[in-house]
Amino acid sequence: MKKTLSRRARLATGGAVLAAVAAGTFGTVAANASAPEAAQDSAVSAAPAAAAGKRDTTTSTHLTIDAATEAARAALKAAGKEGQRVTVAVVDRNGNTILTMRGDGAGPQSYESAEKKAYTAVSWNAPTSELEGRLENAPNLKDIPGTLFLGGGVPVTAGKPPIAGIGVAGAPSGTLDEKFARAGAAVLN
Repeated sequence: MKKTLSRRARLATGGAVLAAVAAGTFGTVAANASAPEAAQDSAVSAAPAAAAGKRDTTTSTHLTIDAATEAARAALKAAGKEGQRVTVAVVDRNGNTILTMRGDGAGPQSYESAEKKAYTAVSWNAPTSELEGRLENAPNLKDIPGTLFLGGGVPVTAGKPPIAGIGVAGAPSGTLDEKFARAGAAVLN
């Protein structure tokens, strides 16, 4: 047999439960609010910063923005001497774009192509004209995001490792694009 409470009993029970919950919440808030600031600060600063050891880190060399600008200007100048309208991109060792200069009259497709050629050259530490031949044996290479296996990209090295890539696009051939990219790289040595 089911026992039902009167409306008055239900209201009284509900009110008592609500009062208990409110009192517990207020007590918790009041206890936290009255804690000294020093105790709160020590709890926050108790976790020390992690320090990496020398064997856990590496140092790398990066091309400065001034050097990247000088290289891009040299590539644009070389293209201009031959009447070519190109875009030049310079990326860092990690493939991040340092700068892109779109020459006067360069086609809209040249911007993205120059960046991809620079990225490809630094990723494989080889001129993109040499990398084109690898597609015969490994055609899936062209599917790697951000890459473009057409002549026009050259790596910039400091010793053996690449520190940047220069990509040029917009001339009628990859051979010309690469010639201009090499002119840009040449001012850095």
